[in-house]
Amino acid sequence: MVHCAIDMQGVQFRYPDGRIALKEVNLQVGLHERAAIIGANGAGKSTLLSLMSGVFEANKGTIKILHTEVTPKTIRKLRASVGLVFQEPDNQLFMPTLWEDVAFGPLNLGLEKDEVERRVKEALTAVGLSDLRDQPPHHLSVGEKKRAAIATVLAMRPEILILDEPTAHLDPKSRAEFIEFLLKLHKQGGLTLITATHDVDSIPLLADRAYILHQGRITARGTLAEVFSNKDALTEAHLTPPTVTQLLQQLSEFTDNPITPPLPLTIDEAIRVLREHLANTSSLKPVKDSHDSARLSSRS
Repeated sequence: MVHCAIDMQGVQFRYPDGRIALKEVNLQVGLHERAAIIGANGAGKSTLLSLMSGVFEANKGTIKILHTEVTPKTIRKLRASVGLVFQEPDNQLFMPTLWEDVAFGPLNLGLEKDEVERRVKEALTAVGLSDLRDQPPHHLSVGEKKRAAIATVLAMRPEILILDEPTAHLDPKSRAEFIEFLLKLHKQGGLTLITATHDVDSIPLLADRAYILHQGRITARGTLAEVFSNKDALTEAHLTPPTVTQLLQQLSEFTDNPITPPLPLTIDEAIRVLREHLANTSSLKPVKDSHDSARLSSRS
């Protein structure tokens, strides 16, 4: 891969108590790519993200961020290129007001007051929280806290944005809005977006490529179609394809004309495939385009 945001080769990480969390991890994420790290709880996802962002140091192997190898001499500069958003936003929000939280990072860079104010304003505008700058973070909703946590990272102007379980604890409406926000942020900001999650239904909306992490090892990688059709790797990692994919798999088994793989991964894709399949295999005419897609998507 010519233009790499993250390049990890033979990476191993061992905790002080001797437990090996990651074993011989080889992983590459392209610049501006949307990638997902998929794994069950305890697979090592959070540890992997901490290595990517320079929070932890690998015991073995090499890690390059934007083509520069992570070493004791380069780590401080490289950390500014990577923004890590924790699963629990309360771990990132600790100041009396939202403005102070977002300003904390830039102030610690020693930036001038005007530059700090500019960065805070830009970050809060980007996440849609400008009107709440003087609010205590603990008064925000869960969805607002997640966006606020991202603002604290954006104020540092990273090139790579890493999110740990971004859809955790969100109700369906907030989840859909937050995913839409992340996609807009990726598109407008030109960021590399790396998401670690076991929420497989969100992955087709947030990523183009995926890696399965199981017991500290990468056991599968590729496009979403390739990864979610790898039944052995999914079963071993205690994962399943997205819900709509499982539904289409079941439907396909009860027809004389199975749906041609790869099966759809999202509701919108499933509606399109089913319409085409019905038009080609029966005398029934597919339902005319309406608001079905939007209505069904709101339920996911």
